[in-house]
Formats: sequence, C-alpha cells, structure tokens
Amino acid sequence: MKTLNNKNIVFFDGDCGFCNFWVQWILEHDRRDQFLFSSLQSEFGQKFLSSRGLETSQFNTLYLLKPDGKYLDKSRAVLEIAKILGGIYSVFRIGIVLPGALRDLLYDIISRNRMKISSQKCFLPDQNQKKKFIETDPFNSLLQ
Repeated sequence: MKTLNNKNIVFFDGDCGFCNFWVQWILEHDRRDQFLFSSLQSEFGQKFLSSRGLETSQFNTLYLLKPDGKYLDKSRAVLEIAKILGGIYSVFRIGIVLPGALRDLLYDIISRNRMKISSQKCFLPDQNQKKKFIETDPFNSLLQ
C-alpha cells in the first residue's frame, strides 16, 4: 500500500466547528509532524469512506487511518491520536480503562451535540498547515 510519508491521516467533519477546533489543536501539538488531515466531505474523504463500506453522508465519526492501512474510529481514534502525540497528551490514554462501548457511548453523545458545543468559527490554516490537508487522492489508489 502506498502511504503519504508514513503519516497518520485524520478524517473529520469539515463543516463542524467543534471538529475543526480539534484539528487545529492537533496541528498545534503535532511536534513530530505525524499527521495529515482530510475532511470527510472531500473527494479523498469520500473515497476513504466508500472503499471501506462506511457511511458517506453522515459525518459524525472521526477516523484515523494508520500508515499500515488500518483505521480506527470514535474513541479508539481519539486515544490513538493522544498516544501518537505522546508526551503529556499520553495521559489521555487513561481512558482505555473504560470499556469500549462506554467510551463510544460518550463519544456519540458529544458527537450528537457537537454543533451546539461549537462556536462555529471557521478555521483557516496557515500556509504550512495547508500542506497537511488532503483533498484528492495523490496516488489515485492510496485507499484501495
């Protein structure tokens, strides 16, 4: 499988201010340049979803595509992002002690209410950050 420089790709709801806030947060704390990003609404995001038989019109789940081609969703993705960021952010991995079903229930509650939580301010990446966003599949087969 071709990868994008062995990066982890975060797929998120590009129309959600809450989701965009967390993308911006990851960008600011990604000191080792380990992440790329793609909105689920983009061509690349849609290809990711459809190639895995996932819902292509409801964007209420965060996905993390690992360099090995495996992906995680919901709370598993959040905990893995914390692990990859490392350092003090690894403390969030304590959430692993909760059963997956309970973690995902909490995730789903936040997901359903994220538009109310969000300030709906639009995030505009700077020039360096723009390089980390993928709109189309650069290899035209990356996700197959």
